[in-house]
Amino acid sequence: MLEEILKYDTELFLYLNNLGTESWDWLWLIITDKLTFIPLYGLLLFLLYKKYGLKSLLVFVIVVALMITFTDQITNVFKRGFERPRPCRVLDQMRFIAVRCGKYGFFSGHSSNSMAAAVFAGLLLRPYYKNAIFILLFWSAVVAYSRIYVGVHYPTDIFCGLTFGAISGFIFYKLSKFLLKRYVTT
Repeated sequence: MLEEILKYDTELFLYLNNLGTESWDWLWLIITDKLTFIPLYGLLLFLLYKKYGLKSLLVFVIVVALMITFTDQITNVFKRGFERPRPCRVLDQMRFIAVRCGKYGFFSGHSSNSMAAAVFAGLLLRPYYKNAIFILLFWSAVVAYSRIYVGVHYPTDIFCGLTFGAISGFIFYKLSKFLLKRYVTT
């Protein structure tokens, strides 16, 4: 059963990865770069400050730092635990355009981190900007797909990363609401 899932996973990866063309590679390399979305994070922090105030923003910054550290480190635990080689290490008939090919890929840190940030910020901003969560979820999905496009993750790496990120984002959203109620609002 697992072998069959991995076979389909590889076939889907090859299909999605080979949809790419050289004329669009530059865009997907920008999307997959971790530093590209710093302005988005700054905008989200500004919107959180605008709607919740400075004390709340400080809580959010601490919680986000904990959340990203958590998702990043759990991702590394899974990568070392499963030791699933990245497609760029084992497949020949694929397009590889990433800057580097890490050793293990299950599950995607880009996917988990972007989804955690999307769920966290989207839920906090939902009372004020109803469509923000949908925009952020779409952004996270695009970031996740970029990892297939550049050749460093299988679809299951992406799916599991997005799932873990969504759960983490929700948990840290609940933590921030608890901390706000306990320490910021009286």
